[in-house]
Amino acid sequence: MKPFFYLWLALLATPALAVTTDQAEVKVQTLAQGLDHPWGMAFMDDGRILITERSGQLRVLEPGGKLSEPVKGLPAIAVGGQGGLLDVAYRQGWVYFSYSEPSEQAGTNSTAVARARLKGDTLTQLKVIFSQVPKFSSYAHFGSRLAFAPDGSLFITLGERYSARDQAQNLANDLGKVVRIWPDGSIPKDNPFVGQLGARPEIWSYGHRNVQGAAINPRTGELWTNEHGPQGGDEVNIDRAGKNYGWPVVTMGEEYGGGKIGEGSAKAGMEPAIHTWVPSIAPSGMAFYTGDRFPNWKGDLFVGSLKFMQLVRLELDGNRITGEERMLMVPIGQRIRDVKQGPDGYLYLLTDADDGRLIRLEPAPKS
Repeated sequence: MKPFFYLWLALLATPALAVTTDQAEVKVQTLAQGLDHPWGMAFMDDGRILITERSGQLRVLEPGGKLSEPVKGLPAIAVGGQGGLLDVAYRQGWVYFSYSEPSEQAGTNSTAVARARLKGDTLTQLKVIFSQVPKFSSYAHFGSRLAFAPDGSLFITLGERYSARDQAQNLANDLGKVVRIWPDGSIPKDNPFVGQLGARPEIWSYGHRNVQGAAINPRTGELWTNEHGPQGGDEVNIDRAGKNYGWPVVTMGEEYGGGKIGEGSAKAGMEPAIHTWVPSIAPSGMAFYTGDRFPNWKGDLFVGSLKFMQLVRLELDGNRITGEERMLMVPIGQRIRDVKQGPDGYLYLLTDADDGRLIRLEPAPKS
């Protein structure tokens, strides 16, 4: 690690004024614990919460606080490294989940998404609606977050599998891409590369490294994502149709152990990030806050930090990030893997640990 390198990159990074919250006004409430590296959560219509564990289990938390045994009926999952059962979403009675899908060729896998109905303790009507092409021999950089657009289409964020990073620029595969499909797996006709020779029609955007955070901006309806840089250079992007986000041609990070990547920090025709972190925070799940429980946070963007075990609050002015606050490192003490706003207006966090927790942030009682 070279201090002068990081100083130089920090000067290039998108500036954001440091802001603060009176954190004594925030209560950290543990709702469930003993989870095995939980990865994603989704709120069902009846008040239950779906929670994935990277080791391959789907759990259900009842409104009264009881955590279910693992749900039955999941497909085969390639568990190992960064792979396993990943994100989960719930929409119109269907459970959607992403996972690392094994193949018949030993040692190869890719990110896949399936949907099913939850009947009692079992998934039924299971259908794989997307499978990343190609399968690859790696247990790194699967992505993956799920986000439903206002029109009902589903965005799926994908990694470039680490050792295949140059493929993030190749439209003939799904490595290092964000894809957009309909909930049944069909391809929207207005996707940017539909009909283009040599390009996969499901691709929405490309040039990504490992996108592990995604949320729809409630003000604009656009997809916002965050992705891991290498050594430095984590990004927040507004993810737009047909755009190239640069990896690995442009980045504000460097090789692990030192060394330049690509051609620099910017290039014509490649989208600049709207916010960067140097050094890396290792960003994870993200959510826009629209609730009334914390009025001063309304309109802010929250991002989990794996590396620093923090919650990062970003203040916005339109599409610009104008302020940043690092929160909750001491009260939680574990890597934050996912961030969601619940239907009750509270913020919910998952911590990535052997003894992972589901946490709810509440306003502290007035003394």
